[in-house]
Amino acid sequence: MEIELIHIGFGNIVAMNRVIAIASPNSAPIKRTIQEGRDKGLLIDMTSGRKTKAVIFTDSEHIVLAALAPETISGRLLASRSGIFPKLEQEDEVDESEKPVFVQS
Repeated sequence: MEIELIHIGFGNIVAMNRVIAIASPNSAPIKRTIQEGRDKGLLIDMTSGRKTKAVIFTDSEHIVLAALAPETISGRLLASRSGIFPKLEQEDEVDESEKPVFVQS
């Protein structure tokens, strides 16, 4: 099983194969769910102090808060799956002559 890692802003990455749903945090039921997750110790805040724009629910019952909009996160997932962005596991093969040479003086 291949793990799809998607950047959700500010250096934070989520394994998308563990995600069940991505929601907007504006409704009262989502706000209650966030508070319940905080009380149970299952809340992961990946906003880096920014405003929460997306709430990500995982199969392990963790709740991840993100500063990117749900549309942006899903767009990145679709772009990754279509091959527009290279996957993190793949390394581009570089010709030895193209590698930088560091000279110490």
